[in-house]
Amino acid sequence: MIEIETNVLSQYDLIHNSISQYLNKESTTADVQTYVVKELGTIYITVTDTSPYNPLKREYDIHVVPDKRITAYN
Repeated sequence: MIEIETNVLSQYDLIHNSISQYLNKESTTADVQTYVVKELGTIYITVTDTSPYNPLKREYDIHVVPDKRITAYN
């Protein structure tokens, strides 16, 4: 599993735009956005408000759960 925590919207947008053409299925509940990506696995994104509350910032927890082994190359 790969876990990414960020409060930078551009990082969330980068991941979302990168997977958009490879989606098999997409669903959203009140707390979690779920994306099933071809040849990769499932990506779960949880969006929460920051503490103290700031309407311009949110916290993004992104979990990539592979269907099989992921190999990274430099």
